[in-house]
Amino acid sequence: MDTREFDLVVIGAGPGGYIAAIRGAQLGLKVACIEKETALGGTCLRVGCIPSKALLESSERFADAKHGLAAHGVLVSGVALDLPQMMKRKESIVRQLTNGVAGLFKKNGVTRFSGTGRLLAPGRVAVDGHEPTELTARHVIIATGSRVATLPGVAFDGDRIGTSTEALAYPSVPEHLIVIGAGVIGLELGSVWSRLGARVTVLEYLDRILPGTDDEIARLAQKALAKQGLSFQLGVRVTGARVEGESVIVEREGGEPVRADRVLVAIGRTPNVEGLGLEAVGLELDGRGRIPVDAHFETAVPGVFAIGDVIPGPMLAHKAEEDAVACVERLVTGYGHVDYDLVPNVVYTLPEVASVGQTEEALTRAGIPFRKGSFPFMANGRAKAFGVTNGLVKILAHAETDRILGVHILGPWAGELIAEATAAMTFGATAEDLARTCHAHPTLSEALKEAALAVDGRTLNL
Repeated sequence: MDTREFDLVVIGAGPGGYIAAIRGAQLGLKVACIEKETALGGTCLRVGCIPSKALLESSERFADAKHGLAAHGVLVSGVALDLPQMMKRKESIVRQLTNGVAGLFKKNGVTRFSGTGRLLAPGRVAVDGHEPTELTARHVIIATGSRVATLPGVAFDGDRIGTSTEALAYPSVPEHLIVIGAGVIGLELGSVWSRLGARVTVLEYLDRILPGTDDEIARLAQKALAKQGLSFQLGVRVTGARVEGESVIVEREGGEPVRADRVLVAIGRTPNVEGLGLEAVGLELDGRGRIPVDAHFETAVPGVFAIGDVIPGPMLAHKAEEDAVACVERLVTGYGHVDYDLVPNVVYTLPEVASVGQTEEALTRAGIPFRKGSFPFMANGRAKAFGVTNGLVKILAHAETDRILGVHILGPWAGELIAEATAAMTFGATAEDLARTCHAHPTLSEALKEAALAVDGRTLNL
């Protein structure tokens, strides 16, 4: 077996892995990155964040052409769906971005190895693939990401009963799609197929959608999505699903079975830790199947680090990227840090949902005194011009210091607006700081300013 020597070996080329590899190379390390898939970029670029956003954009334009343009004085007739072209566009975007990562590896001098990475000992990694190789390095970073969590009694068949991967590439629009799970993935892909003509039923075990999201925002989001055609059945425990001819039968505890054309299981994700050779170096997983690390991403084995979805924390691509930069920079410079209290979260439905910091419920449970200010997009001039006025901005500030503790948005371009809130909170801004910041008019961001003013009971446009 051929042996190669590096300063840093990264296992996995998803958002955490490829960013770690590139940042390491930028800082002067000799870096290798191991990836089993042909295309780089991990789940996010190949079958996750990017293709889903492409379909969300395309489906929104289709729905707007059919139902929304007349209000703008644009009369369109004969609107038809070309699903193969929509999928072709999605695949083109994915191909461009994954090829872009390969280009970045070349630009930064990162050596890519095709295959799976397996720890042999501290500082030694086997590449199991077409050309088996052994790599040695001072530092090894595990960045293998996650996969869709399974549900007891529901067996994936890769067609009728599937995951988000299958739902990103259905060959035709289902007449009836059942989505199991009312989290981000389920709502986004449910929205796509609903806009394209499917009847979508969302089954959720909890009594609410979007667990972890601010309660008020989640309730408003559910109402908005229900008006768009999504049907929600909450407090439902799915006990099984089976294919019967051209249909799927979904069994529910205490209720009648439901029949559909396809089923999307979207109940969360689980870390990819199998086959890494963790036992060979004496690494044990925690109770949730994750790799324990210290504050600097190092495992119990010196020189072996882990980042992203395989360690505790939100399973988000941007969180994995921040992990990667902090981990590598600390290896080289001695300093690296991620503030996990300020990791924004976005749901790309219509309207979008975005948040950063603490929810109202979390602050109440913790006994932290706070003041709340909110401002509806109905009173925002730019939102009126867009014709998307559903939703609001909510700001939670400490009752004594006025420091912003949480920002929650339901509305147009919420995913972009949350960046201003995240930046403000990163620098310890108060609600008054944000209220006194000049915002261009007319812009959606003025809703943030007005919500900040509302914390002190002095909105100007409501």
